[in-house]
Amino acid sequence: MTAILGISAFYHDSAAALVVDGKIIAAVQEERFTREKYDADFPVHAIAYCLQEAGLTADQLSYIAFYDKPISKFERLLETYLAYAPIGFRSFNKAMPAWLKRKLYIPRLIRKGLGRCDKVPLVFLDHHESHAASAFFPSPFDAAAIITLDGVGEWTTATYGKGEGNRIELTHHLQFPHSLGLLYSAFTYYCGFKVNSGEYKLMGLAPYGRPRYQKQIYEHLIDLKPDGSSWLNMEYFNYCQGLTMTNDRFHRLFGGPPRTTDTTLTQRHMDLASSVQAVTEEILMRIGRMVHRQTGMKNLVMAGGVALNCVANGKLLREGPFETLWIQPAAGDAGGALGAALFVWHQLLQKPRTPLLPDSQRGSLLGPQYSVIEIEPFLNKTGAVSRRFANEDQLLEHVAQALTEEKIVGWFHGRTEFGPRALGARSILADPRSAKMQATLNMKIKFRESFRPFAPCVLREHVHEWFGMRPHEDSPYMLLTAPASRAILIWCVGSTWFAAQCRPSRTWITAPACRPSMSATAVTSG
Repeated sequence: MTAILGISAFYHDSAAALVVDGKIIAAVQEERFTREKYDADFPVHAIAYCLQEAGLTADQLSYIAFYDKPISKFERLLETYLAYAPIGFRSFNKAMPAWLKRKLYIPRLIRKGLGRCDKVPLVFLDHHESHAASAFFPSPFDAAAIITLDGVGEWTTATYGKGEGNRIELTHHLQFPHSLGLLYSAFTYYCGFKVNSGEYKLMGLAPYGRPRYQKQIYEHLIDLKPDGSSWLNMEYFNYCQGLTMTNDRFHRLFGGPPRTTDTTLTQRHMDLASSVQAVTEEILMRIGRMVHRQTGMKNLVMAGGVALNCVANGKLLREGPFETLWIQPAAGDAGGALGAALFVWHQLLQKPRTPLLPDSQRGSLLGPQYSVIEIEPFLNKTGAVSRRFANEDQLLEHVAQALTEEKIVGWFHGRTEFGPRALGARSILADPRSAKMQATLNMKIKFRESFRPFAPCVLREHVHEWFGMRPHEDSPYMLLTAPASRAILIWCVGSTWFAAQCRPSRTWITAPACRPSMSATAVTSG
């Protein structure tokens, strides 16, 4: 038996994954146990769960794989600070204690955190190598092109190459400080969201604006080449030497200082989000076309934080040159733990690989689950009003009825999802036919910004009837968006809400101009 533990930690989204004889046994983020969003600490609880799931102790591991090379990352930091000295001293002074106290001693921290594992070999992988492995090895393809995109690993910010059989090869790299991920994070910061966690908010804000600043981005911030490679004008950015992403020159270009979290979002912020989103989509399309020409592959796999941009992904699938696309569900740093473990098994140990359909990630339901024996005492202890159903059919009927009554259901079932998306195991369910549901969910349940969207759930056999997707084409990991081919036009007369089905030509924007169908459904407000 060969048991390989993969670990990602000390930046954001720390996680652990366990692969035994090539099979993914478990994978989970530390935040699922500590309840601290994007927890970056050493994943003690995640590791303990993975070992428990396999019935192993630390000394029974064959290898421990870490998702990046800390020394290479430290070299990049030192070289960058020296290049900007003395301007970057404040940032240097803030970063060094964490490195000198902890990050330079990761082998010692791993062995201390795991206990009895002194003789277990440690393997340190390149950051983007871990991303690429997490994208290709669990995918359903025997051969595929590979694209990885994020802020920065050690020195690399983007790669492409290909995977075949049980090997991956990354042939091209884009180097720091030039980075699509950091460009997107700069606008995330400028619009008042938190870097490394608020990028999806910026993506959700983009549809409310127009790309009015796209020209300024191309003229001043980025030199974009036909092959998708790019050069950032560092005169507008501050992330190399400072404690912020942008500087005064950037602020003057876009009409003022960065938004603070306690101020209102304006149309300007929506237009900025729309602009950088449009640039991101164009860059990804150019990279996709170039990689397709270079590799000749019909399949594409992706990972890295930028691969969580489901809007850009959807456009690449619809309009790009590839026939099929598979994206690692935990595309960010958490997925690096899984990629590191799989890389050791397939590439270093040269073990064969047999692709599975729909993939070998098992729905990404790889985290802990809880039995009735564990759940019932917890409900009793908290004084929760509960009811136990005799069978699943009764439970589903009860839930369906609750949804039709515009009630909101918290669905807790089976193993926890690995990755940032709720995929039906730890999800909030609601009836989308209610005109007020989106606002209710955001304000009263999620306690978040009113513009934030929700994902529709549609049976695979009907997906092409509602969205611009091919028959039986799905997006099981919530990593693709598609234009609506049907829309529900909702309006109010007095105290009565009306809903009518429309057929827009491409997107929701055309919906008001559509003619409603002959029959309309009246939903009385109340």
